[in-house]
Amino acid sequence: MSNNFNRLLKITFMKENKNVFDNVLQLIGNTPLIKLNRMTANFDGDFYAKVEAFNPGHSSKDRIALHIIEEAERQGILTPGDTIIETTSGNTGFSLALVSIIKGYDCILAVSSKSSADKIDMLKSMGAKVYVCPAHVKADDPRSYYEVAKRLHEENKGSIYINQYFNQLNIDAHYNSTGPEIWDQTEGEITHLIACSGTGGTISGISKYLKEQNPSVKVIGVDAYGSVLKKYHETREFDHKEIYPYRIEGLGKNLIPTATDFDLIDKFVKVTDEESAHTAREISNTEGLFVGYTSGAAMQAIKQLQEEGEFKSTDKVVVIFPDHGSRYMSKVYNDKWMEDQGFFDSKSEVQATIEYIK
Repeated sequence: MSNNFNRLLKITFMKENKNVFDNVLQLIGNTPLIKLNRMTANFDGDFYAKVEAFNPGHSSKDRIALHIIEEAERQGILTPGDTIIETTSGNTGFSLALVSIIKGYDCILAVSSKSSADKIDMLKSMGAKVYVCPAHVKADDPRSYYEVAKRLHEENKGSIYINQYFNQLNIDAHYNSTGPEIWDQTEGEITHLIACSGTGGTISGISKYLKEQNPSVKVIGVDAYGSVLKKYHETREFDHKEIYPYRIEGLGKNLIPTATDFDLIDKFVKVTDEESAHTAREISNTEGLFVGYTSGAAMQAIKQLQEEGEFKSTDKVVVIFPDHGSRYMSKVYNDKWMEDQGFFDSKSEVQATIEYIK
């Protein structure tokens, strides 16, 4: 018995040292914290990015997908062969599809039409059945991706509707992993957390953990113009007049998600579609980090906070970069799309050219 145990221990030790894993799910979490140097050279404080694109599904949503599915398994809600249904702007769906493949579940996703073509193609490539729903309709409209997902859940026996927008497990996933990682990586010296808020699970879970360690850590949420979150945080009233179409995916909401604990967020900053897009591009060509649209939004918020005098020279600021730039090749990183939005009209940007040799 002892020899078998020692042999197993040795094999495990060798695997860990050789960076060998049993499956891709073991790569979720423990993402790097990378210091931002060029973009923040003249800013007050030290700035670090928690780069969630290093997850195998290239976004922070891997953490949620794995945690929720494994919790459903523990509770006996999910058994092999069942179907997982969810609403998603793209990233959560990709992560759910990834976990479903490994664990043997079917996956059906209701996706906002605001999701890039790249994201929708990636979901299909991961074996998911995808329903694309109009983005600019009310949440209770039968065509909205919320209502479509509910209908699909009712129509498919043996299915589970993850319902990420109203799920405490969303918060728990980041409380149990991302929060402790950041605290450890900064050796408890973090002063500010900057994170985009959509479903709210990421910012709420991380904030809950950090504030338990140090209540003075300031947590600042990033919201979009056209979303209701910032005003709701300030007034605790839902104002439908705040809602109008905007382009950033995975940021802001036209409803109040209960996965957001507004008491754990100190304040919100709103950013524009255009500035966020340009800032995403700036991150890639100054810091060498090829990140997504919401990463640009989070970094744009830091720029605005710096202008407002938010930071001191002794501060240690952590910003969440939620996903990878490859999800936005047909949008933010596509010059024609940028031009079609009018984003090159008001801001001059040096565009790298491609020269074809004949």
